[in-house]
Amino acid sequence: MSETMQDEAALRTVYREPSDGAVNKQLSYLDPHSKTFISLSPFLCIGTSRPDGLADVSPRGGEAGFVHVLDDTHLAMPDRPGNNRLDTLTNVTHAAAVGLLFFLPGFEEMVRVNGVATLSTAPDLMNRFTVDGKPPRSVMIIETKEVYFHCTKALRRSELWNSQKQVPRETMPSFGQIMRDQMKLPVPAEVIDMALDKDAKDNLY
Repeated sequence: MSETMQDEAALRTVYREPSDGAVNKQLSYLDPHSKTFISLSPFLCIGTSRPDGLADVSPRGGEAGFVHVLDDTHLAMPDRPGNNRLDTLTNVTHAAAVGLLFFLPGFEEMVRVNGVATLSTAPDLMNRFTVDGKPPRSVMIIETKEVYFHCTKALRRSELWNSQKQVPRETMPSFGQIMRDQMKLPVPAEVIDMALDKDAKDNLY
């Protein structure tokens, strides 16, 4: 058997077929359980595809339920201030397919949503996400195609929510020091850290 597996047939020489439960749990709509999970979730990762063929994953976070369930097949997610690279948004303008993985602190289950996205600045959408008088930069509408709960094994193995497993921050240099080293910046790391902290406080919404 070749060590490199190039197609599904080769993969299935190593992995058995999925169980009926693993296949049949996938829904084409947002059921009450997935809606509740999303309404409580403060964090997700979103995957998109770049025009050059590479994939990209980006974090998104906010208050619990910052992604709104519009109906049985549509979600709305605000875009808050960031670094203005616009990786995710630019990718969506080229290829609308997105994958979202919702997390809920303390829960080992996750919710996966695959669908197609559009971007909007419609006033009614912008207004529903205004915080402290600040609207989002835009709103992503996701039409859901596949929805299912992901099993607990990944988070159980990682013990992500175990406070005793938290890594002390001093294990690595500060973010400012990392940026200074990687970008070969001439300013002290402390100055960069102060600027990053101020931006996080002043431009959170």
